[in-house]
Amino acid sequence: MSTQWKMSSYMKGAAMLTISALVIKMLSAVYRVPFQNMVGDEGFYIYQQIYPFIGMITTWTSVGFAVALAKLISDYRAQGDEATVQKIKQVGFTYIGLLSVVIFLLFLLGADWLAATMGDPKLAPLLRIGAVVILAMPFLALLKSIYQSTERLTPLALAQVVEQAVRVGFILVGALLVLQWTNDLYATGAVALFGASVGEAAGIVLLGWWLTKDERRLYTKTISALSTRSIVRDLTWISISASISSLFFLMLQLIDSLTVMNHLTAIGMDLQQAKETKGVYDRVQPLIQMGIVVTTSLAFALVPLIASRSKQQQGRGAMPFIQLSYRVAVVFGSAAAVGLILTMPYVNETLFQTRDLSEVLMVGSGQVLWLSLILLFMAILQGVGRIWRPTAWLVVALIVKVVGNIAMVVALAGIVYELKREWPEALAGLSFYAGLVLALVVMTGTVVVAEVLLDAVVLDALPSRLQALGITLISVTLGVVVFLTVTMKRQLLRPKEWYLLPFGKRLAGVQLLLNRKKG
Repeated sequence: MSTQWKMSSYMKGAAMLTISALVIKMLSAVYRVPFQNMVGDEGFYIYQQIYPFIGMITTWTSVGFAVALAKLISDYRAQGDEATVQKIKQVGFTYIGLLSVVIFLLFLLGADWLAATMGDPKLAPLLRIGAVVILAMPFLALLKSIYQSTERLTPLALAQVVEQAVRVGFILVGALLVLQWTNDLYATGAVALFGASVGEAAGIVLLGWWLTKDERRLYTKTISALSTRSIVRDLTWISISASISSLFFLMLQLIDSLTVMNHLTAIGMDLQQAKETKGVYDRVQPLIQMGIVVTTSLAFALVPLIASRSKQQQGRGAMPFIQLSYRVAVVFGSAAAVGLILTMPYVNETLFQTRDLSEVLMVGSGQVLWLSLILLFMAILQGVGRIWRPTAWLVVALIVKVVGNIAMVVALAGIVYELKREWPEALAGLSFYAGLVLALVVMTGTVVVAEVLLDAVVLDALPSRLQALGITLISVTLGVVVFLTVTMKRQLLRPKEWYLLPFGKRLAGVQLLLNRKKG
């Protein structure tokens, strides 16, 4: 009974952790819309220039290192070696602490150089303020690892949501107040970046409060045969492999921070115009992120199944689930990308007040599909222990992005090659692609006709932004209904496959109803 209760508690915690991850990702994307509305394109540019630096460091330390510590602690606790568990905690905390201090000092001393490299010296103070969050990382990484290694996932999930909610709340309220008091966009950006530190502090307080008395003891005398060097080595490699997919998305934004402004000024834009143009260009980031969250939340539901089945039939047992996850990602990723492209002028005005650079944002929207597939395949390969060669392809893609913006294609091609080395079977047949193209074409025709009629006739009398909102909501709804109808009629996913996806049971029922033979 006790074992059954523990398993039930663990499964509940795992479900909570999955839901919390989805909530966190959505919050991370959605808050940027009201923030941009408050501070405008220049203020959004200021924030987005610094965010990738801070995001990368916090992701690596508080996410990657937390997973690495939890794995090592779990492995040695399973062997009954509590002395080594204690040593791993001590060495891990010290190592991450020293690393955090070094990175913080690099930001502190190198902020002027980094700001000049980005083409805007006024960003230097914001780099220093944003870097404060790095000092909290050792505490947060250790606390998260303790909860993960003891399989107490429910409090961890709650703490992560609280951490993100506090951060987002501080950013929006703080930015609003500072903007009203000072009318200084750089000061507003500094307060917004400090929100990360406030959020991390809330997470530390909450997780620390829930610790048991024994878990609060960190430095006690231990004798362990495991060397400090091997602990540091394992922590480094595991932390990188655990966070590489998230880091890749942030690295793409980091390269934009370092290059786009300089490119704009090099072609003759004055600094003010370049700032505003970069701010408009950055509007695509939350849209891409929301598209990826929707797509990957469905496809990623199959990754644990793939990892467990890969140990059966010499890995062949995983192939049906890999094929299904691929088809799910392609179906919903392509629908999200094409849908964004079709509605971008109206989405742009609805969310960000103007239609500026809608054509550029349309091009950027295509990244939803490529990034969704990259993240999915990386998760699959990581689940079966294949990480370093795919990571090398991501590095190649980042190098290519510095030269030209075809990084997604390069990364995806390399990772698909690595996936094919492990599972050579085809991911989908020609009938699948034919059905998908048909669904996209019908959706495109429906949305374009709807937008023309709504814009010219039905909603013509409304104020511009309200009209854009109406067109967005109606055309998106029509597009989703038409796309899903054609997808289900063509049976791109079989009814039993829908059952494996979140909310798939209802969609399977709809598909069976649509394909029911009359008479």
